[in-house]
Amino acid sequence: MAGASKNSRTTVSTHKFFCSCGGEVIMKTMCEGGKVKNVAECTKCKRTERRPKDFR
Repeated sequence: MAGASKNSRTTVSTHKFFCSCGGEVIMKTMCEGGKVKNVAECTKCKRTERRPKDFR
C-alpha cells in the first residue's frame, strides 16, 4: 500500500513578527564580502537585527 510521502504530510505555517514601532519584520538575504547573510528588517523604521525574535 502506497502512502503519502513525509514531505507532503508536513504543514507549512508562517509566523509574522512585528517591531515595537508597529512595522512588520521581513527577512532579507544580503551578500557581504562574499558571504551570504540573512538579516531581519523592519519595514517601518528600517531597524535591522540578526533574527526576528531580537525585535522584542
